[in-house]
Amino acid sequence: MSRFSQLGNDLYSGKRSIDVIGRRRWFYVVSLVLLGLSLVGLLGQGLNFGIEFRGGTELRVSQVQDMDDYESRAQEVVQAPADGGTTAVTRIGDDTVRVQTGEMTSPEAEALRGELADEFGVPVGAVTSSLVGPSWGDSVTNRALIALGVFLLLVTVVLTLYFHTWKMAAAALVALLHDVVFTVGVYALLGIEVSPASVIGFLTILGYSIYDTIVVFDKVKENTDHAMDTRRWTYGEAANLAVNQTFVRSINTSVVALLPVAVILVVGLTIIGPGTLVDLAWALFIGIAVGTYSSVFVATPLLVDLRRGELDLRKHDAAVRKRRQRSQDRAARGTDPVAQTGGQPEPAVVGAPADQTGAAAPPVEQAPAPSATAGRQLHPYAQRGPRNQPRRKKRRS
Repeated sequence: MSRFSQLGNDLYSGKRSIDVIGRRRWFYVVSLVLLGLSLVGLLGQGLNFGIEFRGGTELRVSQVQDMDDYESRAQEVVQAPADGGTTAVTRIGDDTVRVQTGEMTSPEAEALRGELADEFGVPVGAVTSSLVGPSWGDSVTNRALIALGVFLLLVTVVLTLYFHTWKMAAAALVALLHDVVFTVGVYALLGIEVSPASVIGFLTILGYSIYDTIVVFDKVKENTDHAMDTRRWTYGEAANLAVNQTFVRSINTSVVALLPVAVILVVGLTIIGPGTLVDLAWALFIGIAVGTYSSVFVATPLLVDLRRGELDLRKHDAAVRKRRQRSQDRAARGTDPVAQTGGQPEPAVVGAPADQTGAAAPPVEQAPAPSATAGRQLHPYAQRGPRNQPRRKKRRS
């Protein structure tokens, strides 16, 4: 843990650096691969919608003492689900079996209750049935889409006003859609059932993803504003430093958020069984993990690419490179003792510790140390003192 903390300090101060902006094409490739797999799952296998979306009949058999081979036993009872629907048998807790099948009439559901009670050796009253129509799922879907549209609109307006550029909002939205598409694609690839709780999870990860992206963008804005004032960094260098300074923080935040979700997921799959908590935990776990990746490796590099063509930034970057080249030339001639690092900026200046008022301490320009070999030699008169200083007469003894 101490090494990880030291890594965070080194990344913040600039002692170490991960070249996220310089290697952004590799991260774009990784994102394209992830999105490609997601589309394969969505277009090839499709989503496994729950009974709330497709409609059907759900029966629950409680107080079951013998759970051996419960799935095949339930499948034998429900031989021909109505309307060609599929039958899904899952275990809930220690003594409950859930059977989901196609739509049935009330007499058919009552007959199936009796058969399941006989199969599992429980009273008929321990078997409950409920009919779920697809219209309820359609209502949930429509409301979720409306909420998604309103959320994206508000996020776009707020980010544009706060960061004073629509390009930051565009980069954040691309990262947001990246997270949602990947999460939904994983659901399709793994065959995880999509329930109303899953839809709630999808909407929840939008908030987490945009929060993590805003934290990184806020540091990018701080660093780039400082770079524009001092002309010591290009826009890409300042943005890359911001990513490094927030890298460890993003990981720590994600780990803290993933731990309770992982516990809920493990307990739900091993002890409680399928249900609302498990459906919600799946979406949160996948979305938080991929949201951390997109905030660091997708959103900021995309922002740099979007703003690279702006005239002001091109002039700024050209001025920084020109100034750096002049400093390197002077260092090569031995006339600029300050530029011993080849004119590279000191990253620690941007992340300088704050003073007592909370404001970042301004960079301090240090005077070059005197050198006996570099620079112009002093005239002998100047070495002896002022030229007009009167000489002292020798005292006669």
